[in-house]
Amino acid sequence: MAGEKILIVDDDADMRELIKLYMKDNGFQVVSAVDGIEALDIVKQETLDLIILDVMMPRLDGFELCQEIKTFTDIPIIFLSSKQDDMDKILGLGVGADDYIEKTTSSPVLIAKVKAHLRRYRQLTQKRKQNELSERKLRVIKYQGLVIDLDSAIVKLDNQPLRLSAKEFQILSLLAQYPNKIFSVEKLFELIWDEQSLGDYRTVMVHISNLRKKLETDTNQPKYIETLRGIGYKFKYTEKELPISNE
Repeated sequence: MAGEKILIVDDDADMRELIKLYMKDNGFQVVSAVDGIEALDIVKQETLDLIILDVMMPRLDGFELCQEIKTFTDIPIIFLSSKQDDMDKILGLGVGADDYIEKTTSSPVLIAKVKAHLRRYRQLTQKRKQNELSERKLRVIKYQGLVIDLDSAIVKLDNQPLRLSAKEFQILSLLAQYPNKIFSVEKLFELIWDEQSLGDYRTVMVHISNLRKKLETDTNQPKYIETLRGIGYKFKYTEKELPISNE
């Protein structure tokens, strides 16, 4: 995919212009910097897709710059250096660079490396977005006409908004996130009120009762929250109807 923006950092003007020409000929957008300080400002201000970085530069060398950049972004960094010692390559990769290429490398190989790292970065970014979307979807619980949005604290029953108190919502969302798990009255009090119950069972029982009046059409035969006498409460569901939806 052409059009990605690449930052070239090199204090050698001729080398900088040559690499810039290679990149532009292959459809990339290019910005450049003459030293590490200027490059760091550009990275913080612009949206970049890859950085080609020299090692030996004034004010802030490539190793220091790479290490600093990797503290706040994971965009690919390729060292393009005249230093050919293995220790320099090890150091470059050790501070977070994605590749280390010698300046004697041919332009086709350099372009191929750039495209490969951009491709991997796109795949990584896309996967991260998909994971974030999946996590967001998992924050919505759906079960038998009941919808609980854990992030916005919105509850709907048969597509109608349900007005719950803060404690009622906390109890319902806690139970629904752990379907068929039994919570004792003491444990609910401890988790929701953040303190030991000290025998104050009625507080939980009253909130459960009020919650049922809003949720259930028949409180004697609850559809969502089941009481296990002498044990506690659970959000009940059958194995065929999982409450957490990915849709």
